Amino acid sequence: MTRPVFDAHTSGGNSLGPLPEWDLTDLYPSQDSAEIKRDMDWLEQACASFARDYEGKLASLTAKDMLDAVLRYERIDVIAGRIMSFAGLRYYQLTIDSDRAKFMSDCQDKITSFTTPLVFWSLEFNRLDDAHLSRILTENPDLARYKPVFDRMRSMKPYQLSDELEKFLHDQSTVGAAAWNRLFDETIAGLEFNVNGEDLTIEGTLNLLTEQDRTQREAATHELARVFGQNVKTFARIHNTLAKEKEIEDRWRGFPTPQTGRHLSNHVEPEVVEALRNAVVAAYPRLSHRYYRLKAKWLGLDRMQVWDRNAPLPMESTRIVSWEEAEKTVLDAYAAFDPAMADLAKPFFDKGWIDAGVKPGKAPGAFAHPTVTTVHPYVMLNYLGKPRDVMTLAHELGHGVHQVLAAGQGELLSSTPLTLAETASVFGEMLTFKKLLSQAKDKAERKILLAGKVEDMINTVVRQIAFYDFECKLHAARGQGELTPDDINALWMSVQAQSLGDVFDFAPGYETFWAYIPHFVHSPFYVYAYAFGDGLVNALYAVYEEGDPDFKAKYFDMLKAGGSKHHKDLLAPFGLDASDPKFWDKGLSVIAGMIDELEAIEG
Repeated sequence: MTRPVFDAHTSGGNSLGPLPEWDLTDLYPSQDSAEIKRDMDWLEQACASFARDYEGKLASLTAKDMLDAVLRYERIDVIAGRIMSFAGLRYYQLTIDSDRAKFMSDCQDKITSFTTPLVFWSLEFNRLDDAHLSRILTENPDLARYKPVFDRMRSMKPYQLSDELEKFLHDQSTVGAAAWNRLFDETIAGLEFNVNGEDLTIEGTLNLLTEQDRTQREAATHELARVFGQNVKTFARIHNTLAKEKEIEDRWRGFPTPQTGRHLSNHVEPEVVEALRNAVVAAYPRLSHRYYRLKAKWLGLDRMQVWDRNAPLPMESTRIVSWEEAEKTVLDAYAAFDPAMADLAKPFFDKGWIDAGVKPGKAPGAFAHPTVTTVHPYVMLNYLGKPRDVMTLAHELGHGVHQVLAAGQGELLSSTPLTLAETASVFGEMLTFKKLLSQAKDKAERKILLAGKVEDMINTVVRQIAFYDFECKLHAARGQGELTPDDINALWMSVQAQSLGDVFDFAPGYETFWAYIPHFVHSPFYVYAYAFGDGLVNALYAVYEEGDPDFKAKYFDMLKAGGSKHHKDLLAPFGLDASDPKFWDKGLSVIAGMIDELEAIEG
């Protein structure tokens, strides 16, 4: 297959070489294709017949009948997921295109309507007698394979509403959170920025915060603050509405905290998350505070401004990394760990599974979308040729490799909880970093690489836990009443100085920078998963470096397991346990050790 490309240039005019675009034909040929109509028609019929055959009858099913039901449900999940993956990916390529937005919305409306008859499934399943369920699982090993899915379903049993209310919530979802999510996406993608006479998207403007030229970074910060300030009422309305909607549903379900739903979906105990959060907050002084004081010295500053946080070091190269070089760097790092990993990553580059360029209207950020297990993942980047963009490529490819390996579990068991979803991505980053570090020509280059990695880890661990604390405060405050933009700004600033340290001054306007973070809107309390993943990978990598001869086999087995095992069972072969508070200190000590080395180089 010919790789679709377009020529892209950075704002400075440096060519990145040909950048790949998605080829979505592995999902569907086009939005008006006969294949989509065929699958929509099948889905409508399949959902209706599933409800006819099983509603009110689950308690009387034999083990074989229950397995048949699960397999039929899984097939429905695949087809619905395939359609929505296609619609969603097209939309993210150009979120300001009304035709794409309409197509995605229409697909969502139809699928929501078709799948409403399926709401009974989990509700009725959760009413099954424990002894009966245990017996049929014992009778049929193929059915017993789905026990992790059933366990996750039954964890919601205490919080289940009536069948009628659950159907209502399902039906109205397209005009609830999903609609506010779309408003956020379209507002963000439509924002226009002008820095020093150049018109930019949000991605291009945020990219300037890592420019060597300090005046560029400052100008970008002020422009971001200006545009966010102009739109802050819209973003405040989105956050107020979503937080209130969540509070209402949580109250009806009887969730004890706003975070409970996320912990349940992540299949992680609240005390494990609390141990992680507390360990990171306690480590702020020896991690971020210490590092940024060091960085201020490197930059020749007594005080750091917010636009200096992600500044490159003065001795850092300003060269642009071409796409070809980025591809080789990451694939070589993967191959050095195990050639099989590079083989799994190669098709992403060769077959149109990556959309890399920055384009007007394209969704910001980066992600790996698993689509469905019968197809393959797609990776989205906004590649501008910065060294950090190479690490982002390594990160998202790690997700992609994980998703490919886990696909063998089937649709219902392949998806990992968010806490484990970051494992392969962060590990892929670490492999790429270690490969580059081993090739450092001198102490100065080693210092630059170490500093870059420390900053990435601080952004992944410290920044995300600060985000988590902000969300906790936001949802708690919204429970007491409507929040003004100033109220939300104050909550944001309350975590910034605590997490970044006393070397920072915060410019006017920075208080609105909560506005563009998509995770707060799309996935409340998602952010702690990044810190979880980083700490987990640091501990894992330590085991790898200690020379466990079976590490690679265990690692691939862990990725292949997808969502079929609890984090305790996945980590046990490596001698690790995330429920042990000392586990997190082990991961954090890796970051502290790198800062130690930087201080030694400086000395």
